[in-house]
Amino acid sequence: MNDFFSTVRKHQAQNLPFVIYSKPNSSTVFAFLQQNDKLYKVSDYSQKGFVFASFDEKQLILIPEKQSKIISAQQVELKYSTIENENEDADFDLEAKKQYEDLVSKGIEAIENDEFKKVVLSRSEIVDVVNFDFILAFQRLIDLYPATFSYCFFHPKIGLWMGATPEQLLKANGNVFETTALAGTQKANSETEIVWQQKEKDEQQYVTDFIVKRLREFAASVVVSEPYSLKAGSIWHIKTDISGVLNENSTLKEVIDTLHPTPAVCGLPKKKAKAFILENENYDRTFYTGFLGELNSSFANNSTSSDLFVNLRSMQIEGNKAILYMGCGITKESIPEKEWEESVNKSMTMKRVLKK
Repeated sequence: MNDFFSTVRKHQAQNLPFVIYSKPNSSTVFAFLQQNDKLYKVSDYSQKGFVFASFDEKQLILIPEKQSKIISAQQVELKYSTIENENEDADFDLEAKKQYEDLVSKGIEAIENDEFKKVVLSRSEIVDVVNFDFILAFQRLIDLYPATFSYCFFHPKIGLWMGATPEQLLKANGNVFETTALAGTQKANSETEIVWQQKEKDEQQYVTDFIVKRLREFAASVVVSEPYSLKAGSIWHIKTDISGVLNENSTLKEVIDTLHPTPAVCGLPKKKAKAFILENENYDRTFYTGFLGELNSSFANNSTSSDLFVNLRSMQIEGNKAILYMGCGITKESIPEKEWEESVNKSMTMKRVLKK
């Protein structure tokens, strides 16, 4: 592992693009080390490499397989650290709280006016960091959140991003695909049994119904699991597994365009919810709630596969500041203050990584 990270550190010292990542519940860490500083882009999803896409899909960045040195290593130990019942930071910006609650209230009003059924509203938060070490931060990510897709992405023309996301956008091998519906949020506590309210159950069902309906346009068969609880760090979600077989004439691009942005990061109906987000959030999400992962990759085996995740629980590092991103699914049952509290809980995912 030390050789792996020292190689990545030397690469970053040359200001060259790279990504390091670990898949959910895996002990293997991979790195794509791009051998030049060119900004490559995805044009039609036929390219091979690691894709890093923005929420609006206007930026489809690619670290190409052919232009990269690809290395991997086994983690020596997964400690499965938990910091769940500690006294979280109580200090927050009262103005930020008011702004977010006002935004949520506006979203609820739009839902009551039948503009859409659900909208996902997000915010950003700036945290001061001193002597930030991306290797140390990444090691903390994979230690704290072993059940997520954890990554550190750098490009001199894009910046440095990190995250630990529990949500798969799409896994595709040939014409066989897997995806998930993820919604509902609950902070973990000492209770052994998780009880979901109707608001969270409805939110999850919206997401599942949307994905299944859209995929049936491109798939010969779709199989849907029963919803179940999934723990990601100190947060519980409701998750449904969805799989199937694509029609012979369906393309990867069609499926990605159909799924992204999912109702878990945008809303329902998608176009109206997205328009509301772009008009009312008053900041640019850029790569937060975009997607990332292996695209048509064949470096690890003989078959070509894609393994893509939604960019949740993420942060951007700019000098001595970390910009954290978090969002909540808003339905007609939402309570603005509760949604603020949920966003604060989600911000702790990255704040734990930044703690010394």
